[in-house]
Amino acid sequence: MPAGHGLRSRTRDLFSRPFRHKGYIHLTTYLRNYKIGDYVDIKVNGAVHKGMPHKFYHGRTGIVWNVTKRAVGVVINKQVGHRIIQKRLHVRIEHVQPSRCREDFLERRKTNDRLKAEAKERGEKISTKRQPAGPKGGFVLDASTLQTVTPIPYDVVNDLKGGY
Repeated sequence: MPAGHGLRSRTRDLFSRPFRHKGYIHLTTYLRNYKIGDYVDIKVNGAVHKGMPHKFYHGRTGIVWNVTKRAVGVVINKQVGHRIIQKRLHVRIEHVQPSRCREDFLERRKTNDRLKAEAKERGEKISTKRQPAGPKGGFVLDASTLQTVTPIPYDVVNDLKGGY
């Protein structure tokens, strides 16, 4: 009999709760505030069936475009054929968590602003562009202690006379 192609087909492991994370849902999930423009990761919680997004969106990152009483509207780019479509979907907050994708960018922007302010006080201009790591510096290996190793001769005739 052929396999079914239902809404939740092939999600046995995808939607299962992780090891030692089963049981009730923590209050921080419900008390977290989301604002329009926040980046969120869709991570489906298999214990809550309401407001569950399709399995395609599990693990995707999107931007909040609407906040309702129990859910958030998330806009996600989906590649369909040769084009990319913006999909707008409402997902309950149990299936959403704040994304960490912008942490590095915000930290870099903070340090760049600080570096620019320090350079302005000194009266110089600096470049805050990210540069690729150059080649590693060369060095000369000091080979002062050399040791020659030779194999020990193996005598087959004497070994056979000794017996087993």
